Amino acid sequence: MDIKHTDVLIVGAGPTGLSAALTLKKLGVAKVTVVDRELEAGGMPRLCHHIGFGIRDWHRIYSGPQYARQYVKKAIANGVDIHTSTTITGWTGENTLSFTSPNGLGEIEAKAILLATGCRERPRAARMIPGKRVQGVFTTGSLQRFVDEHHLPVGTRAVIVGAEIVSLSAFLTLKQAGIKIAAMTTELPRHQIYFPFSPIKWILVDLLERATVQTLTRVSRILGQKRVEAVELTHLDTGKTEITACDAVIFTGDWIPEHEVARAGGLAINKGTRGPQVDAQYRTSKRGVFAAGNLLRGVETADISALEGRQAAHCIHKFLQTQTWYGHKLPIEVEQPITWVYPNTISDAEGQPIKYLSFRVSEFRKNVSVKVYQSNKLLHTQTFRQLSPLQTVRLNGDWLTALNLEAEPIKLVITS
Repeated sequence: MDIKHTDVLIVGAGPTGLSAALTLKKLGVAKVTVVDRELEAGGMPRLCHHIGFGIRDWHRIYSGPQYARQYVKKAIANGVDIHTSTTITGWTGENTLSFTSPNGLGEIEAKAILLATGCRERPRAARMIPGKRVQGVFTTGSLQRFVDEHHLPVGTRAVIVGAEIVSLSAFLTLKQAGIKIAAMTTELPRHQIYFPFSPIKWILVDLLERATVQTLTRVSRILGQKRVEAVELTHLDTGKTEITACDAVIFTGDWIPEHEVARAGGLAINKGTRGPQVDAQYRTSKRGVFAAGNLLRGVETADISALEGRQAAHCIHKFLQTQTWYGHKLPIEVEQPITWVYPNTISDAEGQPIKYLSFRVSEFRKNVSVKVYQSNKLLHTQTFRQLSPLQTVRLNGDWLTALNLEAEPIKLVITS
């Protein structure tokens, strides 16, 4: 069995993992090892051949493959040890992970571990959409593999399920492949597509002018014998149904964190995010194990995840220097329509002030206040003109200095 030793082991070679690895090397960490089960490093951006990557982290606009190559190239140039086709299979010690690769079985022992395994879209079966198991059903990821990686046909007329930022990615992939969009559906009252940069704002005009976005609409059935022939759409406001002809259905969003490695290691999982419970220093409930990126709460854009990787790297570097680890002390709870918050726990000592917490809601709200309570004591109130599902919002963290770590959990609630 191959036994490896490293200073920091990073599981996941996407933007979060590679950004963290690059930062750790720049901070002087001698040996940084990144493993990924895919054949190539770079994460999902390498399959997204449209532009829109790198704005916040590189301050430039790249296509997905260009963006991925930028990180891989710089990581290798700075001495990061990257192992692809390497799948983590379990934990054999507190900071030792077992793996399998084309070279056989092995173990990696590390002084610190960063889990950056990302998330995946919920497929058709998990959404319980009735109909036969026909060809022509994809997630955004499988669509991009078919079109951009394997250059395979996916159809001529598609329905996109979802209307958020990743749905825009699916839209661009279909458009570049010359596939017509029959409809884009969302069960919400309005779409959640936003444009991180101006050169593609024309897409919004194109979508609305062609009336392809159908709100308050659910795909209630997939029709076809061997291949998708149509979908049944149910309008949630009226209950009426209609049949839309198509030969491809793309399920987008509805994210599930890739938390299998975290669960196998016995890490505490947050019920809201469904990812590892973390404090403001990206520390999990297990000593020496950190988590960052889309594993924590579902998808954000690649550059936001990359910036989180940088932040996590600084926290890991500090741990390597001090070997100080504070156990999770105080959970942060939420009340609907808030779906999750992170960081979602406060440690005995955070090491630095928490500037803000991030949260999301499950429904549209206007002119509301988010209130923070502990033991019925109001710690903080912050007003928001508008809150939208699938949009991450920041809550000021100045109130955290008034916490009693020995009291009841913190709770976030929304009031009109």
